[in-house]
Amino acid sequence: MAFIKKCPECGGINLTYDPHLGEIICNDCGLVIEEKMVDTGVDMQGKFDKNEKKGRGGAPTSIQKFDKGLTTNVGEISDIYRLEPKQTRKFLRLKKWQERVSTSIERNLRLAMAELRVIASYLNLPNVIRDDAARIYNYVLQRGLVRGRSMESVIAACLYAACRSYNIPRTLDEMATASDVERKEIGRTYRFIIRKLGIKVTQSSPKDYVSRFSSVLKLSPKTQNDALKVLKRAEEVELTSGRGPAGIAAAALYVAALINDEKKTQREVADIAGITEVTIRNRYKELIERLDLEEKIKQKESEARAKEK
Repeated sequence: MAFIKKCPECGGINLTYDPHLGEIICNDCGLVIEEKMVDTGVDMQGKFDKNEKKGRGGAPTSIQKFDKGLTTNVGEISDIYRLEPKQTRKFLRLKKWQERVSTSIERNLRLAMAELRVIASYLNLPNVIRDDAARIYNYVLQRGLVRGRSMESVIAACLYAACRSYNIPRTLDEMATASDVERKEIGRTYRFIIRKLGIKVTQSSPKDYVSRFSSVLKLSPKTQNDALKVLKRAEEVELTSGRGPAGIAAAALYVAALINDEKKTQREVADIAGITEVTIRNRYKELIERLDLEEKIKQKESEARAKEK
């Protein structure tokens, strides 16, 4: 419509575009200049109709789906059973063959993407992490790196790699719990994937875990800030190197909670961080000895006992 300036019959410029008929009409002489025009815009008809279950525009493509959402399915089971028995058998047979003719990669992706959504939902991961993990798994699958490894361990490793890439703190223990795969297997697969694909990930910092652990333990903002100060001092004396970031972050929160008279047991903190009480105890002793916090904690404990009396 934009390139038609005037009517070829009368030379008039008073033109009307009818989107329903797909026509361009001259208002002066009535000539139909263009007809059967294709509307390339989004079909919004029925989009907001209460009686319409699905908009005809279609869902956006998603890498989290094995076919990116582009495959046309034969039909929903509920719709097929509304047909006559003979037609029902025909469509069920077509639906079965549609699944059979798919390639081994498509079948693998169908199962893998379903597993990815389950694990990501359990860990409450954002959509950007799911997309990135799905992209990594596609690369791994296309290069044949899945062979000899369980699909669950590869999916968990891809999710862990995506979390590390976006600095979203999730431990291997959390991945193991969500996927029901051993921690060592996930770690081994993760190291194999980043080496083969050349993925560069930053080393996770204990500070990344403080906010989430503090939120779950329902600690005050002051305690959270004090824990970050403890970690900063621990970095200055090189106390964080060579130690698990989750363990040192949990110990710093435990120290900060004691300083601010917020009673949390070592068991509670260890359960949230996914570590043992022994780890908490060892990191706690190292922090109070190297940072000279023992006297301060003892003073707070004595003040607390005095208040109770």
